[in-house]
Amino acid sequence: MLSLAPGLSFDRLIYFGLASLLIQWVLVLTLATLYVLRDRLANVRPTWIANLSITLLLIFTGLAMALARWVFGDEWTPEGGFWSQDFLLCGGIALTVGLLGLAAFHNHWRTRQLAVRAKQAELEALQARIRPHFLFNTLNTGAALVHQRPEEAERLLLDLSDLFRAALAGPREISLADELALTRRYLEIEGLRFGNRLRVKWHLPDALPQVRVPALSVQPLVENAVRHGVEPAADGGDISVEVTQAEGFVQVLVSNALPTAPVRPTAGHQVGLSSVRARIQAMTQGLGGVETQMKDGRYTAVLRLPMP
Repeated sequence: MLSLAPGLSFDRLIYFGLASLLIQWVLVLTLATLYVLRDRLANVRPTWIANLSITLLLIFTGLAMALARWVFGDEWTPEGGFWSQDFLLCGGIALTVGLLGLAAFHNHWRTRQLAVRAKQAELEALQARIRPHFLFNTLNTGAALVHQRPEEAERLLLDLSDLFRAALAGPREISLADELALTRRYLEIEGLRFGNRLRVKWHLPDALPQVRVPALSVQPLVENAVRHGVEPAADGGDISVEVTQAEGFVQVLVSNALPTAPVRPTAGHQVGLSSVRARIQAMTQGLGGVETQMKDGRYTAVLRLPMP
């Protein structure tokens, strides 16, 4: 824009090259300094960082102009202006561009923050809709066991307290080992309800991968397997929970046998699966996810997480 401005008696291509060189050095030095100071600026208020950025921009503008004048002499000032005039002109341009850049960044940051808050509210709403599913069934099971099998009712209440704690804690991340422990408690509760009709197989490595997952992310997949694979069948069914690791990803596979005899289909809203998929994608920034498939008489849900 400066090289196209009217009234320039200097060769425009040469002026464009010199101005580009000056601007690039100013920007590179400013960004490099901010990068070097990134650790010290981690806990600094954004307004202070903005002021520092503008100050560095003006300082390096003056240094670049001094270097250009030292190298090119009077040829750097086509109109024969004074040093103070040159500095005020270039400093004013740098200040204007810096303020415009900060304003654009501020608007972009606010837009991202609003998007994150909207996504967080959506995830919290989805998780809130998960809670009644297993809590309602568990309370019914506990009520049926109180008089007939009080010891098992006591164990059910202890497992239920852990699930309550996880469900009411809100969106958070826990280790895969803790999530699988919650899943075991849920299956123990359902085992009291279904008895021999529920058969669970665990295929876990000796040392679980050190990854974190959203709380109550594997449990809803197992709950779906119980609801659609075990509950509708007269003789129940089997559920398999397997953890594998390959190609930089950790996979948690939850599969159940599809009922062979005609059964009355159970209605579902896909709330649990949708919530797990959305929370995994949000936590991994789209790298992870949940996929489902039906093959060889089994329904499988695969939760994929990138290794840290």
